[in-house]
Amino acid sequence: MSKINELIAKINGGDNTPFKELYGTDTAVLKEQADRYIKYINEFKSIYGTDDLTLLSSPGRTEVGGNHTDHQLGRVLAGAVNLDNIAVAAPNNTNKVRITSVGFDPFEVDLGELEVTEFKLTPGNIVRTIAKEIKALGFEIAGFDAVIHGCVPEGSGLSSSASFEVLIGAIFSNLFNDGKLDPVDNAKIGQKAEHACKKFCGLMDQTACAVGGFITIDFADKANPIVKALDFDFAKTGYSLVITNTGGSHGGLDEEYNSLPGEMKAVAKELGHEVLRPLSMEDVVKGIPTIREKVGDRAILRAIHFQGDNARVVEQVAALEANKFQDFLGMVVESGYSSYMYNQNIFVGGEAKHQNVALALSMSELILKGKGAWRVHGGGFAGTIQAFVPNDLLDEYTSTLESVFGEGNCHKLFIRSKGSIKLEL
Repeated sequence: MSKINELIAKINGGDNTPFKELYGTDTAVLKEQADRYIKYINEFKSIYGTDDLTLLSSPGRTEVGGNHTDHQLGRVLAGAVNLDNIAVAAPNNTNKVRITSVGFDPFEVDLGELEVTEFKLTPGNIVRTIAKEIKALGFEIAGFDAVIHGCVPEGSGLSSSASFEVLIGAIFSNLFNDGKLDPVDNAKIGQKAEHACKKFCGLMDQTACAVGGFITIDFADKANPIVKALDFDFAKTGYSLVITNTGGSHGGLDEEYNSLPGEMKAVAKELGHEVLRPLSMEDVVKGIPTIREKVGDRAILRAIHFQGDNARVVEQVAALEANKFQDFLGMVVESGYSSYMYNQNIFVGGEAKHQNVALALSMSELILKGKGAWRVHGGGFAGTIQAFVPNDLLDEYTSTLESVFGEGNCHKLFIRSKGSIKLEL
């Protein structure tokens, strides 16, 4: 029996505990995921012909607290979710990485040429930078073949790009380094891949995807962010975490996205710092008369948002650890209002006719006010919103929002305990 046939037999008839950890206990979902892996194992075999292969999974992430706080070395709440990217991969005994990513053009990267020359966020440039940074840490890199399939919707605010980045890191780690690459180092490498392509993201997305679980991250020490797992079970609250894709995409919004850290840093610079974290709300307010004309009102409002949301993360963590879930929900709503009023990342300026996120938030408030919570999710401007929905309102909530944004665009998620991993079957 070939190794592929043995692997397929394990997926179909063996212990499905690894799948339960990633996808839950629903029998239909587990069958769907088994079929998914088998499909791409067979596709890998047909394309690359290799029999001895490795399966990997990298989750998307949901941001729960701290909207646009990470790039100012602030605090966040985040969690790995059950929507993921998977890879079927194997060494190819060459110096080239060859990837077939479902829905995209196949591409190849020569590991002898790792410098990024065109500063575009492409899969090839991501692989080049990740390989370069892994090598710089003293780990081995070599050529591999992979088929990658993603269930993290692109541009949805669930961090499809970060999930892909740390998946590539996990492939290098598990194929050539016995899985020894630290998850936080993997996250930092993923961030560097985006920075190399002139997309100056924070570190939250990659860390949540790489580490897994429900975590709070404090980025005060940029080189050594503090990652803490929270012992809290959402399943016992009687609420569901629902992410709604409003139909907008982050594609083409780099200027809007980059304006957020840019304007926050402009305020910090005028007040004597590189980022906002060392400052207080009082510092920002006292500085307004002096810096207003230099940085502009929106930049000040965004700095106010940072100070409020950064402090709120500490309160949210305390509420969860004390099992005060209703207090936590109230702070989720407060965070959402702050993003709307101060951070102003709910819609694109000049696009009065298309305000998908704003519309979804207003509908959520109509249904959930006094009963649940709702806020923008991720980068903002387009994409997704997040809601904590009482289970007895779940059908009403999803049917109402899907009547506007399309069937299947409300995703009931759970926080999975595993980050980017090799599956042990």
